[in-house]
Amino acid sequence: MRIGELARRTEVSERSLRYYEQQGLLMADRTPGGHRDFPEQAVDRVIRIQELFAAGLHSKKIAQLLPCMRDADGGPSEIATPQLVTELAHERDRIDRMIIELANSRDVLDEVIDAASERRR
Repeated sequence: MRIGELARRTEVSERSLRYYEQQGLLMADRTPGGHRDFPEQAVDRVIRIQELFAAGLHSKKIAQLLPCMRDADGGPSEIATPQLVTELAHERDRIDRMIIELANSRDVLDEVIDAASERRR
């Protein structure tokens, strides 16, 4: 599929898809005319990349991690190194802390909303 279709199906900009390719996160063949031709599995790969970016991982870490993850088309092509596992455990701990902080922020907002709602009554 062409880059425009991949962008449409994943709701990710063509610019981001080019960046993913440049960073080695996404692979495309080239047509005789030089256009990118992505396989169907690229849709799942882009969604996974977006999830990892949303979790706060940077492109270099994602590039290390992707080969160790199971794709829709089969199992992982590599086993995570002990160092990568340690780094990922730290990332998971960071995400857990963020979840707690976000829940606390939500609780504060709920208190303000509830107080404002009670005053209106």
